[in-house]
Amino acid sequence: MINRLALLVSGDIFLAISAIYAVILLGIQRQSASPGTQDILLFTSITLFTSYFIELYSPNKIYSFSAKERLATICLGLIASFITLSTIFFMAPSEAFGRRLLICSLIMFGALQLLWHLTYVIFMNREIMNQKVLVVGKGNLARIMERIILLKQANYVFTGYYDVSINKGETTEALIQTQCSGLMKYVKKEKINKLVMAVTERRGAFPLQELLGCKFAGVEIVDAPSFYEDIMGKLLIENITPGWFIFSDGFKLDKERKFIKRLADIICSILGLILSLPLFPFIAFLIMVESKGPIFYRQTRMGESEKNFQLIKFRTMKQDAETNGAVWAQKNDCRVTRIGKILRKTRLDELPQFINVLSGDMSFIGPRPERPEFVEKLKKTIPYYGYRHFVKPGITGWAQIKYPYGASEEDALEKLRYDLYYIKKLSPRLDLVIIIDTIKVVLFGKGAR
Repeated sequence: MINRLALLVSGDIFLAISAIYAVILLGIQRQSASPGTQDILLFTSITLFTSYFIELYSPNKIYSFSAKERLATICLGLIASFITLSTIFFMAPSEAFGRRLLICSLIMFGALQLLWHLTYVIFMNREIMNQKVLVVGKGNLARIMERIILLKQANYVFTGYYDVSINKGETTEALIQTQCSGLMKYVKKEKINKLVMAVTERRGAFPLQELLGCKFAGVEIVDAPSFYEDIMGKLLIENITPGWFIFSDGFKLDKERKFIKRLADIICSILGLILSLPLFPFIAFLIMVESKGPIFYRQTRMGESEKNFQLIKFRTMKQDAETNGAVWAQKNDCRVTRIGKILRKTRLDELPQFINVLSGDMSFIGPRPERPEFVEKLKKTIPYYGYRHFVKPGITGWAQIKYPYGASEEDALEKLRYDLYYIKKLSPRLDLVIIIDTIKVVLFGKGAR
């Protein structure tokens, strides 16, 4: 089946390029020189970046926007694109890309983008574009699969459950065949595209031959944890066995990937320190004026291979904040100073962590470094919690942008789902997505405490 998001983005790329040439061909802007490849790439990149930034490509928003909301969102993206491109062209003027061409091209792109997105939604909601999904099994796991299908984050349609379990008396071969023989017929009749295996008890009437028949007939078969992972961007930890980790794709932390990631960390930390150092004296002054105590706050955190290190941050709490021992930060925590609240909201308190990255204790992107006291407790209650320490902790990460600050064991479990997903899917592409989303989180102040 077609990749929905790739189609939507490809359409916007085509329209961004077409908008420039349409303005020129229509005579709206007479050009003495045509825009070069560099100008066109810049225009396309910025318009796509702002479209992503304002969540026009968000799976949760694509189908929920009304026409008015979509129009307002696109207008907001055009304004952001204009400000960004005007700034760039002011610093590095372009002979071919004048202000009038820029404005007209953005308006043209906005109009085309609105029409394209509305057409896309109508087209993708047609029955022929959807995949029919049958959940094989009954019980809590099957109901979880139903709920995530109904979220409509992908082109799936829930068609129901198919129960293959036998609960009464002893099972016989004849009874098993009777229970299972209808699966293949049902799949063909309803034109099912995908089977999600949510069978928690595989003894008795497991329809092996029927599933093989479906597989050879072109029906995709996937287990429930993998299906959950693909749609939700996190792992269904409660229903994952050690064997699933062993035989599933991903978790490829080879030397080459570690070297590239470390090289990127060194470059990013050096650039980060160079750009942020001018802010250090100003932040230090504000901290000293409001409360007594050190400017920097050092705290023991657990890093890669469960080795402890000293995390460095700007102090945001009162000096005696933890006289009674380690405590999770709470919403509206009274221990946080007024300046500390601002620093946490803007994430400026984390700037000194570039030093931790440069020294090798942390990575720019990875799971949040947790305190050893909490880790030892969480390892006893949450399965696979220790496996998040197979990579270096990060200043930002998949869990940090997808879930607000955690202050309980339930939050720790939810964030672990995202952390293990990141470790499984670790790649430069995913790191780039995290960096872009981190910018959004910082600008809008989401998740801070």
